[in-house]
Amino acid sequence: MREAEPLRAAALALLPLLAAAPAAAQGRDQGRDTLTIGLSQATGTFHPNIESMAAKSYILGFARRPLTGHGPDWRPLCLACDVFPTLENGQVVLENTPEGKPGMRVTWRLREDLRWGDGRPVTAEDLRFAWEAGRAFETGFGGAEFYRQAYEFISPDPRTVTLRLDKVSFDAGSAGGFEPLPAHIDRAIWEADRRNYRSRTAYDTDTTNRGLWNGPYRVTAVQPGAGVTLERNEAWAGPAPAFRRVNIRVVENSAALEAQLLAGQVDMIAGELGLSLDQAIALERRARGRFRFEYRAGLVWEHLDLRLDNPILSDLRVRQALMLAIDRPRIVAGLFDGRQPVAATSIHPDDPMIDKSLAPWPFDLARAQALLEEAGWRPGPDGIRRNAEGARLTVDLQTTAGNRSRETVLQAIQGMWRAAGVEGRIANQPPRVLFGETLSQRRFQGAALFAWISSPENVPRSTLHSDEIPTAARNWSGQNYPGYRNPEMDALIEALPQELDAEKRRPMWSRLQAMVHRDLPALPLWHRADAHVWPQWLEGVRPTGNMSPSSLWVTDWRMR
Repeated sequence: MREAEPLRAAALALLPLLAAAPAAAQGRDQGRDTLTIGLSQATGTFHPNIESMAAKSYILGFARRPLTGHGPDWRPLCLACDVFPTLENGQVVLENTPEGKPGMRVTWRLREDLRWGDGRPVTAEDLRFAWEAGRAFETGFGGAEFYRQAYEFISPDPRTVTLRLDKVSFDAGSAGGFEPLPAHIDRAIWEADRRNYRSRTAYDTDTTNRGLWNGPYRVTAVQPGAGVTLERNEAWAGPAPAFRRVNIRVVENSAALEAQLLAGQVDMIAGELGLSLDQAIALERRARGRFRFEYRAGLVWEHLDLRLDNPILSDLRVRQALMLAIDRPRIVAGLFDGRQPVAATSIHPDDPMIDKSLAPWPFDLARAQALLEEAGWRPGPDGIRRNAEGARLTVDLQTTAGNRSRETVLQAIQGMWRAAGVEGRIANQPPRVLFGETLSQRRFQGAALFAWISSPENVPRSTLHSDEIPTAARNWSGQNYPGYRNPEMDALIEALPQELDAEKRRPMWSRLQAMVHRDLPALPLWHRADAHVWPQWLEGVRPTGNMSPSSLWVTDWRMR
């Protein structure tokens, strides 16, 4: 029973101490034209293809339209195109490559009314530029494999784009990160210096340029690390958004973010990156009736990425011991009211390809200690294990500074690991540093706690294939931050997308999950439920629970 006391204290520490402020937000003028949204992270870049950050995805959801996405029902749909491409409607066609290998051609037809904020139509040339930049590895775009596969670009008219792919893929119609880039603005910058384009793009040097934005809103002001102002895009021809202006206020300390909500300084908090689940549950109990709460379980996987070329963590026995030493059910019960399912792997329990026979790793301290003994780590005089050379068993721990929930989780893990004889050294970083440098350039040395957001049946090439390990030579593209190398996994990831029969894919998915479960390139924690908090006077917000943020449907938001 004594081991539970630190976690109980940590859980109590998470309860906000701020008393409910007067209901300032309830008497809002219903004619208001500005919506202020609290977000717990800033974005390092506004370029849609450089660095993967949920904060950027949320902001760009107001101001850009990707070709395709996934709706709140998790089904694929068109956003910048007319019809979602499938084999059935003829916009996906099986064919052979010039070398005689199986391939496909996929056709998207752009919406006729889609325009950049400076009035210029979004055309095939904007997608051609994105394709050319993506295929040049020195550019450093994420999702490089997509561009490697797309060996030919065809455009018979300004609205039609066909890509010829050198591999078959069951989800070829989903364009992923392939979306229009304003060729009339950024192409010349890219052509002048491809390797340094990522630091010279107009998205970061001229962010308020109207011509960068093709969504319902455009970015009109940026306060680095503090906020973004968006105003209606006059060139937008779709349904008009209800608010003339949207202010994104970045408050990286989640306690301060809650305080600003209660004080009426922000109207709502984005569930994608806002209050932690435990914090929102406590707030709902205390401020019942003041706000609307929705808890959306989704494809958000909280985990610890491990640096596998660290000599300590390269030993599978050590990784398995670290996993066994974390009492995840107790953390979920103590901090999250039992609302987040403990994860076996990154695959969500509601994903159609989940292998339900694969159970999450249990908490087993004795087995963890036995594995560490087997790996040559013996208890030292202070309880921390040492190897034969006398080196301490120490693992650095990092997460997003200011996120109380994650900081408390790390403290709980630190205590649990110490019981196994492992020293965890916590050194948290601001999100823009952790994601913009430490992870993307593999500067971390131990374990990093963060989340991946995905779409249903998303083949994890970017995070598990050895070709996706970020390197300076590839300008840090790729998201395999642990440095996981497994030829069998590489072959499976290559083969899985090419199987068009869903039932034949199922055993392949089971094999993938089994390998991840065994090898533990990352330690799975839980599948996160996001807490969305809105004012009573706002309706129409639809959380998706996937990588397409709710902001993509901002034109549905209305005052009651």
